[in-house]
Amino acid sequence: MNTVRKIIFYENHFIEFYQGQNDKVKSKIQYVFELIKQVDRVPEKFLKHLAGTEGLYEIRVEFQSNIFRIFCCFDEGRLVVLFNGFQKKTQKTPKNELEKAERLMKEYFQTKK
Repeated sequence: MNTVRKIIFYENHFIEFYQGQNDKVKSKIQYVFELIKQVDRVPEKFLKHLAGTEGLYEIRVEFQSNIFRIFCCFDEGRLVVLFNGFQKKTQKTPKNELEKAERLMKEYFQTKK
């Protein structure tokens, strides 16, 4: 299969979140990552731009009745950079998680220069 996108991690925020999940959740996250890497147009069900942000997206993973979100952005068009992840327990995205993702994205682009 052709790879449309490449996924990388910025620092270890996502990895720490991932390691805290059980095997079934991890395999669902892996499934969504494969979809993002290989499908030209990823359905909004799995990857959605966050309104009101400058280029921040959320990867959406649902497993049973649990909802997980992983913040990311695009770099150079085909590179997906992962930031922090969390389990969503309410309708609204926690402000502290969103602020953390925005800060990490800013850091990522500053360290790249």
